[in-house]
Amino acid sequence: MEKITLNFEEASPKKTHKRESIKPAVEEIDGAESRVVCMQAASDEDRTEMSLRPSVWEDYIGQEQIKQNLKVAILGAKKRNECLMHTLLFGPPGLGKTTLSHIIAYEMGANIKVSAAPMIERAGDLAAILTNLNSGDILFIDEIHRLSPAIEEMLYPAMEDFRLDIITGSGPAAQTIKIDLPPFMLIGATTRAGMLSSPLRDRFGMDFRLQFYDNNELGQIIQKAAKKLSRQIDKQASDEIAKRSRGTPRIALRLLRRVRDFSDVNDEVCITLKTTQYALEALGVNELGFDALDLRYLSAIAQVKKPIGLNTIAAMISEDEDTIQDLIEPYLLANGFVERSARGRVATTKTYELLKLSRGGLF
Repeated sequence: MEKITLNFEEASPKKTHKRESIKPAVEEIDGAESRVVCMQAASDEDRTEMSLRPSVWEDYIGQEQIKQNLKVAILGAKKRNECLMHTLLFGPPGLGKTTLSHIIAYEMGANIKVSAAPMIERAGDLAAILTNLNSGDILFIDEIHRLSPAIEEMLYPAMEDFRLDIITGSGPAAQTIKIDLPPFMLIGATTRAGMLSSPLRDRFGMDFRLQFYDNNELGQIIQKAAKKLSRQIDKQASDEIAKRSRGTPRIALRLLRRVRDFSDVNDEVCITLKTTQYALEALGVNELGFDALDLRYLSAIAQVKKPIGLNTIAAMISEDEDTIQDLIEPYLLANGFVERSARGRVATTKTYELLKLSRGGLF
């Protein structure tokens, strides 16, 4: 590929966009570059990133089966003038669980209140949230699998009977106060559905698993996002970003914004394929969407040549086990680069071919 010279000093001020204040959640790689393809949600998303999210069904691309089922459920609930059934959304990070929840709220004409399970530490926290809901409101709890057992127990009557049971005092003087709640809808989102307790999962009337997106869907998402950023982008360039986005819209949008920086410095009116390829290579994202952390993980399990446990992998690549399970493995497992069994993780033929290794050594 032809080398591109970036004109940093002579970049036109008129075409220089204000730098986003977003501080992406990143993983350090060998103490050097930050992980651009990290799928963990940023903690301080600004208005720019929020504006790239679709707000109506017409703009929401992908997850067609889920969309159709939700449309039917919403129409039925509106005709009966009822709240939707409590809904569980699960799947890898970055696939649109939060976005889908806001679209549901918009279509229902309801207010949505957003919280996260780690923030609900005490019974009083949950009571304060629930008692401030109005009739028809939607409560969205992210990472709901991280609720403590005590908070879960308190949530059960609220979900089933719209009632809050609060125990005051202790011993013989203990009393139970019952507080009636207005009808509301709970949307729970989680990246680890298997960690939900059975009683909690059974209380959701609907549950949907979000799937990875194909390159065509991601290409459409990138084209729409570029228009919202007031930028033009070649079809080939958007397809290249889509191909390296690991089937995840959040990563696709993040890479688009990084590629836009390179294009702006080059004073391009339209983001080109050549600039896109140069930018993605400079960011350390290869043609499969893998970065240095993915390759370290694959190399670790490939060189062992036998099943290996998660804690051993974490020690070998100096990463947290949760990071491996949430950010690295979902895409690799879904695309057949890794297999997981009771004995541990094992590399597949695709991994050995990618790393140019055989079970006996180098090809």
